[in-house]
Order: sequence, then C-alpha cells, then structure tokens
Amino acid sequence: MLRVVVESAKGLPKSKLGGTPDPIANIIFKGKEVLEFDLKGSVLDSSSYIDVIVKDYETIGKDKFLGSAKISLKDLATGQVKSFPFKDLALVNEKGQATGATVSLVIHYEPPANAAPNPNDPQAGDAAGDSGRGEEGDEDITDAGQSPSAPGQPGNPNQILVKKNRKLNRPLANKPQDFQIRVRVLEGRQLPGNNIKPVVKVNVCGQTHRTRIKRGNNPFFDEMFFYNVNMLPSDLFDQHVSIRVYDSFSLRADSLMGEFKVDVGFIYDEPAHSVMRKWLLLNDPDESSSGARGYLKVSMFIVGAGDESLVEKRDINDDQDDIESNLLLPAGVTLRWVTLSLKVFRAEDIPQMDDAFVQSLKGMFGVDGDKKNLVDPFVEAHFAGKKLCTQVIEKNANPEWNQMLNLQVKFPSMCERIKLTVFDWDRLTRNDSIGTIYLNLAKIASSGGEVQGMVLVLITLHHTVFLPFTISIVLQGNLKLLSISKLGDGEGVAYRGRILVELSTKLEGKADKTVEEIPSDDILVAQKYQRRRKYCLCVVFHSASMLQEPGEPIQFEVSIGNYGNKLDTTCKPLASTTQYSCAVFDGNHYYYLPWANAKPVVVITSFWEDISHRLDAVNIILYIAERLQSNITAMKLAILAKVPENRLAEIWLRLVNQVIEDLSSLKVPELEGHSNLTALDIQMKKLRDSTLQTIMEGAKSMKEEVTEIKDTLGDIEGWLDKLKQLAEEPQNSMPDVIIWMLRGEKRVAYSRIPAYQLLYSTYSEQSCGQFCGRTRNIFMQYPMDKNKGLKVPVQVRVNMWLGLSADEKRFNNFSEGAFSVFAELYENQAYMLGKWGTTGLGLRYKYSDVTGKLKLKQENFIPPRGWEWEGDWFIDPEKGLLTEADAGHTEFIDEVFQNETRFPGGEWKPAAEPYTDVNGEKTHKPGEIECPAGWSWGDEWTVDENRAVDEKGWEYGITIPPDDKPKSWVPAEKMYHVHRRRRMIRPRKRTSAAGTTTEKRDQGDPEGWEFSSLIGWKFHRQERSADTIRRRRWRRKMAPAGRLGASAIFKLEGALGVDVDEKKKDEVDASKLFGANTPTVSCSFDSSHLYHLRVYVYQARNLIAMDKDSFSDPYAHVSFLHMSKTTETMKATLNPTWDQTLIFQDVEIYGDPQNIAHYPPDVVLEFYDKDQVGKDELLGRSVCVPLVKLNPGMDQTPKLLWSPITQKDQRAGEVLVAAELILKDKGNETDLPLVPPKRAENLYMVPQGIRPVVQLMAIEILAWGLRNMKPYQLATVASPSLVVECGGEMVESAVIKNMKKSPNFPGSVLFLKVLLPKEEMYTPPIVLKVIDHRPFGRKPVVGQCTIDSLDEFRCDPYVIQKSSMSSKMALMAAFPHDTRIDMEDRRPLLEAQEKETVDWWSKFYASIGDHEKCRPYLQKGYDTLKVYDKELENIAEFKQLTDFCNTFKLQRGKNEDEEDDPSVVGEFKGSFKVYPLSDDPGVAPPPRQFRELPESGPQECLVRIYVVRGIDLQPKDNNGQCDPYIKISLGKKSIEDRDNYLPNTTNPVFGR
Repeated sequence: MLRVVVESAKGLPKSKLGGTPDPIANIIFKGKEVLEFDLKGSVLDSSSYIDVIVKDYETIGKDKFLGSAKISLKDLATGQVKSFPFKDLALVNEKGQATGATVSLVIHYEPPANAAPNPNDPQAGDAAGDSGRGEEGDEDITDAGQSPSAPGQPGNPNQILVKKNRKLNRPLANKPQDFQIRVRVLEGRQLPGNNIKPVVKVNVCGQTHRTRIKRGNNPFFDEMFFYNVNMLPSDLFDQHVSIRVYDSFSLRADSLMGEFKVDVGFIYDEPAHSVMRKWLLLNDPDESSSGARGYLKVSMFIVGAGDESLVEKRDINDDQDDIESNLLLPAGVTLRWVTLSLKVFRAEDIPQMDDAFVQSLKGMFGVDGDKKNLVDPFVEAHFAGKKLCTQVIEKNANPEWNQMLNLQVKFPSMCERIKLTVFDWDRLTRNDSIGTIYLNLAKIASSGGEVQGMVLVLITLHHTVFLPFTISIVLQGNLKLLSISKLGDGEGVAYRGRILVELSTKLEGKADKTVEEIPSDDILVAQKYQRRRKYCLCVVFHSASMLQEPGEPIQFEVSIGNYGNKLDTTCKPLASTTQYSCAVFDGNHYYYLPWANAKPVVVITSFWEDISHRLDAVNIILYIAERLQSNITAMKLAILAKVPENRLAEIWLRLVNQVIEDLSSLKVPELEGHSNLTALDIQMKKLRDSTLQTIMEGAKSMKEEVTEIKDTLGDIEGWLDKLKQLAEEPQNSMPDVIIWMLRGEKRVAYSRIPAYQLLYSTYSEQSCGQFCGRTRNIFMQYPMDKNKGLKVPVQVRVNMWLGLSADEKRFNNFSEGAFSVFAELYENQAYMLGKWGTTGLGLRYKYSDVTGKLKLKQENFIPPRGWEWEGDWFIDPEKGLLTEADAGHTEFIDEVFQNETRFPGGEWKPAAEPYTDVNGEKTHKPGEIECPAGWSWGDEWTVDENRAVDEKGWEYGITIPPDDKPKSWVPAEKMYHVHRRRRMIRPRKRTSAAGTTTEKRDQGDPEGWEFSSLIGWKFHRQERSADTIRRRRWRRKMAPAGRLGASAIFKLEGALGVDVDEKKKDEVDASKLFGANTPTVSCSFDSSHLYHLRVYVYQARNLIAMDKDSFSDPYAHVSFLHMSKTTETMKATLNPTWDQTLIFQDVEIYGDPQNIAHYPPDVVLEFYDKDQVGKDELLGRSVCVPLVKLNPGMDQTPKLLWSPITQKDQRAGEVLVAAELILKDKGNETDLPLVPPKRAENLYMVPQGIRPVVQLMAIEILAWGLRNMKPYQLATVASPSLVVECGGEMVESAVIKNMKKSPNFPGSVLFLKVLLPKEEMYTPPIVLKVIDHRPFGRKPVVGQCTIDSLDEFRCDPYVIQKSSMSSKMALMAAFPHDTRIDMEDRRPLLEAQEKETVDWWSKFYASIGDHEKCRPYLQKGYDTLKVYDKELENIAEFKQLTDFCNTFKLQRGKNEDEEDDPSVVGEFKGSFKVYPLSDDPGVAPPPRQFRELPESGPQECLVRIYVVRGIDLQPKDNNGQCDPYIKISLGKKSIEDRDNYLPNTTNPVFGR
C-alpha cells in the first residue's frame, strides 16, 4: 500500500485578476490520481515516482495549472524506511522552471508481507517496465553497471504483474467503449538478409494491415494504420499489438524476418497514451535468445472517446537521436553494457596542416621555409552518440598516442560503425579534420547466433591494423584543402596517412577510466604487426585517348601512399611521373597522346606490411565471384533471347558445375606461419570457409532438386551477393594506388585503384589481383565532380604490376617490350643581336630540366646505385612535345592578323609589327606563307567577317601602357581607339594521307633545336623569324649493372644529382628540387601490328530526351584507342536505328597479339544530342568489348547485344552494338570480310549474318481517344493528333477537332507496314507521340509513351477472327438500349428485384449471409446477389474494368528546368495488333483485325449508382464518431446529399 498525505503549499502564484487561487493537489502514480494506491501485493519498483500537480480550482472550465513536482520513490522501494516526509518541494511550471512555490507532503509505504527487501533492483534490465520512468531515469543507468551479471531475464515476471495491477483500478467505466488504435510505421534499420524486399504487417485485435513493399536493409515506410474497436477496456488492454516484418521476395515459410509484440495496456499507460517515435528491437519469435533481427521505428497511440489526438513532432536531430535511450525491447531480451576498448597506438604520414600550406608553397617555389612538422594531431572516436578523444601531440606528423579509449555502449546496438577522425588541434580556430575512417562492426563482429548460441557473443577483435585514411582534396597550383571526405561526401582523392588501432570488447564490468594509457607489453606486441616489406609497383602507360581538348602538355603521376607523390618531400624521389607530351587531334573528335612505340613507364618502390594472407583470400573469392557473374549474365541473356529449354538447361548446368568446381578446387589460403595474424583473421577464415561450404552444398542440392530453371536465378544471385560480402577485408592496410593526370602543373583528373587488384601473389594464379600484369582501360574522373562522371577527362590504357621486391623476378614474365632508362636535360639559348647564344636567357639556365626551372649540369649526373652509363650524351629531339597545330587534321585554316595603329584622331598606319598571330607575336605576310608538303590550298586569302567586326573586318582596341597591345576588342570605332586589326584566313586540305608520318619525323632542324617565340611550352620545329628562344634535348642511356630482365627498373631510386653549388648561400632544400630530376623510363616495342576494326551500331532505345519537344537528335562518337569515328545523326527520336558499320582501317597496336586477344581494348561509344544552337549535349556512354580474330579466317561472327548506356551513374537507355578486331597479315588484304553494302557515300550498313533477320509485319493501331490531358505551356490541349512510330516508320492519325466535345479520334484505325526483327530481343519499341495543333503552325509534342514489348499484341490474323467478332458483336448489341457499365452482373438482378415482393434488403442480407435479418427470403428460394470482398478492379473476371481498349499513360520529356519530368500528363486509349505479312505481293493481305467497332461519338448515358453502406469510416469528431453523407462526381456533374447525413456512426447504412 502506498499512501500520500499532502500537508501544505507556500508561495503559489496569484491569478491574473489578482485574486488568491483555490489550490487543489493531484497526486499521480502510474497514471492514477488518488491519494491511496493499492499495489495489490507487488513490490514497489525503485524506478517509480510520484507526480504532484497543484492546480487552481475553477467552478467553470478547466482547472488552471499552477505547478508540479516529481518525487522518486527509490528510497522507499529499498524497504529501509516505511514513511518519508518531503518538506518544501519546489514546484516547477510547464517549462521546467522554478515558480517559487513549494509543497510539503508525507509518503507512507507498506511492502507486501512476502516481499524480501530488494537492495539492487535491476533497473537496467527491467526493459519494458522502466520506460514509464520518462526522461530523467536515463541518467542514472550507468551506476547500475552490475546488472548485466543478473540472470537472463531480470525483472520480467515482476513487470507483467505491474502491468496487471495498473489496469485494475484505472478510472475507466466497465462497459464496452470506442477506442481507436493508431500505429505509424516509420522506418527500419539493419534488417537481416541480402537483396531483400521488406514489408511490415501490423495486427491489432484480429485486424491486419500491411505497408507497401520497400527495398533494402534500411527501408523508409512512413505509413499510418487505424484500428477502431469497441470493447471492454479490460479486454482491450490484454490484447497485443503484433508487428512483424516479412521478406516479400521469398514466398517460403521462413520469410518472417522478425517481430515485436506489445500489450495495448502498456501503450495506454505511457504518458498521453502513446509511444512516440521509439525504436523496436525485432527478434525471432521462436528463439527469443537469438539477438536482434533488425530495428523498426514506430509511433503508437490509443485514442479513447473524447480524447484529443496527439500531434507528432519530428525531432530536428532525429537522425542523430541516441538510439539506446529510445529503444523498446521485447520480453526476454536485455540490453547489456559492453565496453568497446579502442587502443590507438600511432599514426604515420599525417599531412601538414597549419601554416604548412604557406610553408609548403614557399618550399615548392624554392623559397626557404623552416622545416618542421606543423600538425598537432589527436583522434576522436564516435559511436552511438558517444565520443572520446585522445591527447593532442604537438608538432608531430608521426604521433604515438598509445592510449586506450573505452566506449561504454549497450548491446545489441543499432549503430554499425565506429567513426574515427584524426583532427589537427588549433589553439585559436576550429580543429581541422585531417581524415576520417569507419570501422564497420558488422564486418568485424559476429552477433553470436551462429557461434555458440549465447545471448550475445562478440568476438574480441585483435584488430591491429593500419587503416589508410583518404580525404577529398584538390591539389591545384596552390594546394587548397577543399573538402574532407565526411560521410557520403564522395570519394577521397588523396592519401592522408594511416593509423594503427586495436579494437576489443569486454562484456563484464565497467571500465574505470574512459581514456587510459596502454600498458607497455601491449605496445611491444603491436610491434610485430609493423614489420615492413619492400613493394615494387610498375605502371606502363599504353595509350591515353578521349582527351576533350588540346592545351598544355600532359603528364601522369602514380602514387601509393606518399610514395611517388611529387609534392611530398618525405619519401625518396622516384620515377613516378611520365614525360610531358602534347595532345594530338585524332582526325574526328577526340585528342590523344602520340606515344607511338615508346610507352612511358612509372616505377615506384614503397614499404608496407605484408598482409598477403588477407589479400590472397580476397582475390580468390573475387575470382570465383567474377566467373559466377559472367555466367549469370550469359544465363540472363539466354532467358531474354528465349532460347529453347534444353539450351537453357545446358547454360544453367555449366553455371552450377562451375560454381561447385571453383568452390571445391580454390581454397582460401591457410594462415599458419604468418607472424602478423590477428584473432579477427582466424574468425574471418572460419566464416569464409563455412559460407563457401554452404554455397557449395546449396549448389549441389539445387543441381539435384531443380524443377524450373528461371526460379533459381534469385538464389544464384544471392550467392553472388554473399561472395561479394565475404570479399570485403576489414583489415586492409595498403593504401590505394592513385593515378593523377597533370596538365602543365595542375592536377586535372585522377583514378583510384585498390592495391589488392594489382597485387602479385605466389600462392596461386587465382590469388593474384584481377588486374595484376594485365592491360586494362581506365576512365579517369575529375576530382569533386559535380556532374558525377558526365564527361570523361581521359581514358588511359595501363598495365600495372605490384609485388614484393622479393618476387620482382616474376615481373619479367609479365612485362612486354624493352625497358630503357635515360637521363635527360635541355640546353637553352636565346636570340640576341642577330645571333644565338646564352646571353639574354634571363630567368633560364644554360642547362635545365624540361620546365626550365631547375639548373642542371651534365657533369653532376650520377646514376643510381646498381646502374651505370651506357654510351655518351647525345642529342635526341623530343617528338611528343612538338605538335604542330595541324597534326591529325585533314582540313586546316591558316590565320594571320593585319595590325594598324594611329594617334587618337589621326590616320591609320601599319603598325610596328604589321602581321602577327592571335597573341600578337610576329609572323610572315600572308603572301610569304608557303603551303606545307602534303597539303594543298583550298582558297585565296580572305578577310574573316564572321566575327564581332565592322563591315571591312576590323576590330578596335585601346592600348594601356605598359602593354603593347589591347586586352579587349570591339567592333565599333571610337575616337580614342589607337589600335585595330583584322583576321586573314586561308583554308588548306591534306592531299596525301599516306607517308605523312615518315615525312614528319624527318623534318625539323638538323641540329635538333626546337624554337619558340615565348618562354613557355609552345616549341615548334621550323625556325620562324619571330623566334627568340631555342632549346634541344640531350639524353644519356643508363643500363643496370649486372642485372638482367625488366625487373632491374625497380632499383631506380633517388635523383640524378642537381647543381646546387652556386646557390649555397640560399641553403636551398635539395629534397624539394630532387623530385623533378628523376630518370625517365620508357618501354619500347620493336614491332607493331596492324588491325582492322569494325563496329556495328544497329540501334538504341530509351535514350534521354534532351530537347524541349521531348526528343533528341542522337549520334554517337565511337572511340577505339587513338582513333574515333562518328555515326550519322538521326532526327527527333529516342529510339534511333542507325544500322551502320564503322570501319577503322589500319589500327596500329604495339604488343603481343595474344595479350590483345585476352584483354582487348574497349570500344567506347559516347552518345550526343545534336543541337542547332549551342553545344551538343552528352546523352550517355556505353562500352563494348570487341571480338578479337587473330586469324581472319576464323568463322566466329560477332553477335549484336544490348549494352547499357549510363549517364552520371544512372541508366540512360541501351544500345545494340557489336565489334570485331581482326589482325591483318602483312600484304594479305584479301582475307578481310567483305565490305558491307553502302547506303550512301561513306555510310556502310550492318552486313547480313550480323544484322537481325527481319520480316514484313503489319501493325494495326486502334486509336480510340485521349483522356485527362494536362495543359502544356499553360494552354489546354485543344486539337491533338497521334503519331505512332516503330522501326523507322511512322503514321499520324486524324486531328481531334475539339477535345472538349469529343476526346475520341475521328478515324480510329491506323495501319503501319514495317520490317521488324524476328527475335523478340531485337524488336524496336512502339513510340506514341501526341501532338497538339496550335495557332501559327506550332505543333508541340504534349505527351509520349514508349511500349517496349510487342509480345502481348502479336496475333495470328486468321484465327482470332471468330472470337473477336462475337465479342465485338456483343458490344455492338449492348449499345442501343443502355449504357455499358461494368456492373453487368448486377444490373439484371437489380431490375428483377423491383418486381419482387420481398424487399431488396432481404436479398442483400441473404447474400452477405446475415440470416437474422432475412429469414423468409431464403426459404422462398429466391436468387441472391454476388457480393465481392474487394474492389472490382482486383477481381480477375473483370480484367481490371478495362474495355476493348488498353490505357497507356503519356509522359513528357525534359521540362523547362532541365529536370526529367516523369509525371503522367494524360492517357491514350487504344490497342495494337501485330502480325506477319507475306513478302509475295501476289498474296492477298490477311483480314483486318479492328473492323466492327462501336461508334466513337459522344453517347447519352444514364448511370445508376447504388450506395448500400459504409464500413469502418475514420472518426472525425471528438466522441470518436462521424456524421457521414454521400457526394458523387462523374465528369462535370456532381451530386451532394448533405441533407441526408447519418449522425454519430462510423458504419453508416445509406441504402440510396
């Protein structure tokens, strides 16, 4: 028994009118408002509390709130004291602020006779009971740390008693009442399974509702369900709310993923009878100990008659909400306190952060900077709303913290990832984040169900791992730090260091300190994980193509970690960059780098831990997954192409056999003998072995039991998902390899390749990375790209090999070509006073590197250790940098500017330099310019007037000293203009295509000089009169001393020496200069092979609409290595059929043809939309792998296949394409396949045998009418017509004169003859376009629809005749007397009913089985109505209430805001019939299909609607009822029956 005596209150606030209040006190305990509480024999719970509320008593209206106080009964519950006085308790107002008033009271408590005193009441365990504690109870949980050692279900029996007791004296009348239970399902998290489609079913009082089906493991539902009940409160509160989550994918019995049950009474006892936005922990109903099966966020309310319904408030910080304090647990599952101990040992390679930016900039430009580590790092760990930090170590880029962070969390936890961030501490400003990494607990912890069956087993991870950080950084000329890769912020593009951590978990007890030092023994143990081995990385660049514009010379840099990064000064300089080279036009659209037979090579040595035992396992699993993936693709293709059953069975059997064979023969490597094993390695191996075993057994049993092959696809894809999950390695400490493309000095594009993909392994062939030693194409990407890869900056073809230096001899087996290593320097001279010499060089040195910034001397070059000179210095002009402007072009325009000057207001006279180029540099007179060899003039010199110029071609400017030429030009002359110029042009064409390459190499200066008019990049071969600078390249070859084979290049470390003696006084930091002068390595191929490439582009479908009229004018650039061609442009279509063969003659590829056959270069297709005005827009890109024929006589023919087109990582259509690459024998041109037939000049069609086999088909279109057309550009669609396109043919219907009067087409049948492929896989779609005919001849497309599959419309024209006739006749017959309503089965009965003596209601009740109300009716044996239990649309025999037409939704293309607009803008009613026609013109065409049609004009109709009754309407009034009436609208008519409303009911019987 609990008794409360209220003694007195002081200082209550006055009321507004100044009168004294009339106070009354309410005492609330567990929802009851009395002064004596009968606890019915149960013990007082230590988490209970009493609410005291003081109100001002009002005779009329609601009592006014004065203040309240909360009293915890913790002291009474221990049983030590029987009564407890509370003197002068402060009262607080609604906002929790003190009012100054106090209240005094005494509480007496008599424990029940049988209860033992309960000193340590298990608060933390009593999960469901203590949610009543509200908010303040959560703070004191932590000191109940002893509770997890309590038995498995602490407090549960007690908890149920508590609930029962609450119910008995609740002041609710003991008669049936109306309640509404509302359940809102918000979202789920961490639902188990792969590739799932969850659906939630909520069952209350025998009624079940289900949500829509969603995808994925973290679905968002946000759906509200209402359950109206009328029952005794005591019965209701014993009912359950059962919430179950199912996987809608699997139809088997095990599709239940988890459930949660809660008493309705428990929800009613919560404040405001509601549970707001709580997370439910789902578990398996059969096995309550199996731990969490995911979480579901719900709100539940119970609204009684007269209750105000609550409004849910969405928390602002809802995403970061502390889940643990907001979790409801099912009975039997306890949250346990777990300590996650994160040992943070040390970090390395942390980049400088402070003024280091300024420092490193100075250093980069050779200005002296005081060298020190300007970074003050500390680590912050963040998990489940808690965070801890290590100490700050000042001025150290390789800090050792050696601290342990103890995070106290409750398990099972909803958070999956520990977020580790390394910050740079700043005294004044905000700490800067240096890098972020996530430890994913799901990947490194086992939730225990499958391990030992305890409530929760967390494998202790000795997860001693270096984790490489990556961060998005953009390095431009001045090294700005743009954005740090926070969660989901795109891919990091720079290496930011590594950190060594270890994570373990303790279940017992609390940690004494949150941050403590690591014992020195543990630091010693961690030492063995830090043993480094030397790794060698070699990258050979075979080609760089698809550059979008020429511009400055380009070089590539490769780095792994800080090794190889030019801007990093902590590592030895390495040959990590390629030589600069200029881009050349490929004759069509793109630019490429002309490397010819000397391919640049990059060599990097680096030092990392040897984790091959982890990465070998990853690569083996990826190898199995890759093979499975290609088999799945083949199988899907076979299903799509509708191959015969036996052929499909063969493909399927091959797939299953290969899975079994791979899994049995390829085993994950054993772990014995590796020194750096962690506990996690051993557990990962167990997990991998068991999962692979399960998949193998699944495959074997599937092989025996399968019945329907197509049904197995889901399971097989499930295997693939599992394999991909197993291949994720949580302890991967090798940083990714990053390739950067530099234009001049600026970093433009990058690509990140995980190191394990390149790693060589001695374990087995399958354990090598998938790209190790293989040539592959890589699309690079722009850093921080807003357009998500819309444009490709460059496509490189590289061969990469990474391996331990102990295995470097193995590299010889992979390498092709001969590696050569050169030292190089440039000799510079200037033109002064009529002769060349070293005077007047100004900033340049006599001997320098290619940039001209480093001073070099031939004598100072020293080869690296293990290398020696071979031969002497020789002059060797660089070809790659000397690109003439016309290289690669077939047509070119020469230009010269004629310049004149004057004094303001004077006469125009020729300028000092009368003829210049566009930059104002001096050139020859137009008459003196000769036509180069191999070219011919196309026209005379003319003045270019197609610019912003006046009628004579002049443009005017004003010169502002110190400049000698104007900065900007205008076309109109003013008095103050002192300078004018005009552009003279003359076109020329290339005459002889052959032999230009050899000629070009031989021309140039005999002494190897290159000339330039400016100090800069643009050097050219022929001396011109304006040149002021010349230079030539000297090279000297190096050879390995006593080492053979390609692997010798891995010994190239360090620089070749720099001349620093003269600058000693500046004490320049030599390491800054070193990096620039490393030897250049290239791989030269002595022979190349000529290939012949054919690309067959047949058609594309479902491209993106780019133009305002919802169509595009597509064409494709097809690129292959350094060549590209363009298809023709198709007008206004999203489904173009090009039917074109692109022939690439004489493609020169260096390297072994066998390698090309294994890893052929990709054919890349980029689709553009041709625009009359402005730039053509990119529609997407697709990649096709060519079929390689090393022998032209091979009888394989390529097969046209659909390849997906992607744009910004989204699907943007697909293209039907194939390609073949044929090796040409020298002088053997005849073996090539025949040239395909031409359609026009230089337009070849796709040849027979490759193109789809077509037949003549008839498409009959029943165009009945349009409905619900939305306005287009603010005007209604008034007189539309329909255009139908298919396979390049089109037909247009008649125009609907007035859409308002009659929305049907006047002539309703259209006929289209078209050649369609026989194979369904190749058939083009039918495209419907609705065109509105507007004033002034405007015809915008106001809606369109694409019908992909014609399968359902195919028919045999001679067979269907009779049945269709009869149904059409029935239609015709039904028309004269009455309307056609989709209630035919009811109507005759309804008419009959009027004649009957027994009333209609008896018939109705008899039909629904209510025998009380219809007794005489059934005995007379009358017929009954058929009552359906769901909507008529969902009943099969009504065929969704369709008529003889189908309804197609019309959509619009691109709208004004450039966004896609997928909204439905109208409907087309109609149908199609597709059937073959005979090719023989003599054969009579088959009979037409749509012949006898009802009239399409408007008809007068009488529509009768019988509204019988409503069931379970939603209550709208405070009493839980509503007053319903009927309102019916049809077209523009509407009937409102408000006067005959039915009061106070949710189940009205209208009977109208």
